[in-house]
Amino acid sequence: MFWFLSAPRPLGPDAIPQHQADLANGALMFNIGGCLNCHRPDPANASADAGLPSGGAPLKTPIGTLFPPNLTPDPETGIGKWSELDFVNALERGLSPSGDHAIPAFPYTSYALMRTEDVLDIRAFLMSLTPVRAEDKPDDIPLPFFLRRGVGLWNYLGLSTAKWQPDPRETASWNRGAYLVNGPGHCAQCHTPRTLFMTLDETRAFAGGPHPEGDGNVPSLRGLIERGRYKDAKDLVSAMQFGETFGYDKLSSGGMGAVQTNLSKLPEADVQAIAEYLVSLK
Repeated sequence: MFWFLSAPRPLGPDAIPQHQADLANGALMFNIGGCLNCHRPDPANASADAGLPSGGAPLKTPIGTLFPPNLTPDPETGIGKWSELDFVNALERGLSPSGDHAIPAFPYTSYALMRTEDVLDIRAFLMSLTPVRAEDKPDDIPLPFFLRRGVGLWNYLGLSTAKWQPDPRETASWNRGAYLVNGPGHCAQCHTPRTLFMTLDETRAFAGGPHPEGDGNVPSLRGLIERGRYKDAKDLVSAMQFGETFGYDKLSSGGMGAVQTNLSKLPEADVQAIAEYLVSLK
């Protein structure tokens, strides 16, 4: 029963829509998704281009240290040979081309909410980058084969395959912010507490909780205005764009440092949309 329930469930070719790739949108989704944050090169490699997601930097988790892989289009060590379907299955189902389950430190449970067209735009953007040869490092986790297979059972329990849907009662800007926060931005992965089974506790969405790396707590994103964290949505926009440069505490350092850097690269309309959505969380 375990083997059956934990089996990979990849998407088929019919999941790939007819789509003309948009590199600018792919870059935007890449930035808000924070892909470089995790897939950056190992800091110990001084010759590596820190602006390319060639992987190798250690990512500490409660189950061990992971080494996110190379996302450049190198055909041997990166994603150069990945098809569109391979890439969509990775982001929307957490599966490698060989069918292995990704460890959910890779936030595919949020990326599964994304429009597949946006996922394909990320792939197109990555394929436009300079290829880097960077061999994968083996993850330092216990019993990797059985652990990854067990993730399939976790997916069976906690991976929703429903796409994000706009709320017709809200504005277009609010819906854009909700999509960016819940989908590519995957903010819930850190700012929503977990259940006993380590799935997101949707009844307490964005209410904060233990840090996923096991060190300290992540603050709530609810009531940002009511709690006096920010004066209004415009103030939150400035915080996301400029961080501690403009005196906003705890936004340019620590765990939020890279996130704030990514937000500062977005078009102002998208930052405003994110702020509109976040301040609506009471």
